[in-house]
Amino acid sequence: MTHSLSWRWIAVSVFAISSTLNFLDRQILSALAPQLREEFGMTMAEYGLVISAFSLSYFIASPLAGLFIDRVGLRAGASVAVAAWSLAGIATGFTSTLRGLVACRAALGVAEAGGIPGAGKSYALYLKPEERAIGAGLGQAGLSLGVILAPLLAEYLSGRYGWRAAFVVVGAAGFLWIPLWLAVARKAPKIGEAPGIVSMPRGEMLRDRRYWALLAANVLLMSVYTLWMNWTTQFLVSTYGLTQADTNYGFAWVPPVFAAAGGLFGGWLTMRWSRGRDVVAVRLRVILLGSVLLLPIAALPWAPSPAAATAVISVSYFFCLVGSVNIYSLPLDLFGPARAAFAVSGLTAVYGLLQFGLSPVIGWVADHHGFGPVCLAVALLPLGGYGILRWALHR
Repeated sequence: MTHSLSWRWIAVSVFAISSTLNFLDRQILSALAPQLREEFGMTMAEYGLVISAFSLSYFIASPLAGLFIDRVGLRAGASVAVAAWSLAGIATGFTSTLRGLVACRAALGVAEAGGIPGAGKSYALYLKPEERAIGAGLGQAGLSLGVILAPLLAEYLSGRYGWRAAFVVVGAAGFLWIPLWLAVARKAPKIGEAPGIVSMPRGEMLRDRRYWALLAANVLLMSVYTLWMNWTTQFLVSTYGLTQADTNYGFAWVPPVFAAAGGLFGGWLTMRWSRGRDVVAVRLRVILLGSVLLLPIAALPWAPSPAAATAVISVSYFFCLVGSVNIYSLPLDLFGPARAAFAVSGLTAVYGLLQFGLSPVIGWVADHHGFGPVCLAVALLPLGGYGILRWALHR
């Protein structure tokens, strides 16, 4: 039993490393945004459109990626996804035009659409229901590590070898992960495929209002996530007059540390509160807690220094992830392991749609009115998401 338990968690931990690579490839652009804006002559609104190119392809590809992983299996599906996004990341380092940059980001969006659905599938296959939010927290720690490392690696590599080297080196790292994953996946027992475990048919799931409520709630909560995922460096540079290097080395890596801690805390809190209780009801309580504690984001424009602003961003990242790991675990609780990748892919798809629509808006508002209106909006939206979930799950 101990041997089986160890391999289950080793498999989830190795998958978390793929999440690190996923977000490293994704966040190099954000970390180098001021430099790339100058290189390609972009306004902030145009930079938002580059993010949208990734986000639109991510949105379109996510359900297909979920179906693919459910069909071919997690071992092969994850390997194909990591190889594809690594190639797209490397290609970015060789582009010389804004059009080429947009095309590379769109290709990256297609490939990375399999990352989070694959992670959700791993929790459903290897973990018990009460363990899944901890697994999601571990996965989020992997994502956050990628976001932490991105500004540091990007600044180091671009400073020494130019910005192109940052994309090439980080992209190539994915090819080291694939053989490790294949070796571990052969050994870990898949308890989610044990006899007697039932999954809802895909068509029935798509007709279930709870599924659509999850998608709506995810859009509203993840408005916080997409803001700081893509705009932290740019916000601190434009608001406080910092250089890109000072921001990346001194501040931009700090909030993702709190995101990782928030994901693990959200998973731990759910596991603690769910002893003898319905896990779905407990997840709702934790999502409410996180949403209420996101309200201080509205005060961010009055932060007196970059250090104080970083503290507010860090706290908001923390509580966003407290709720997020539970939203991403709910499809596994409600619909079962066999459709896990497809169910989670709906959440990643609407996140891509959110980022596609919101990024140019954030850029336009920042160009014309600063970040104040943006912060007020994202402070309030997560509570709306909680209300939708409560309506759908408690009637």
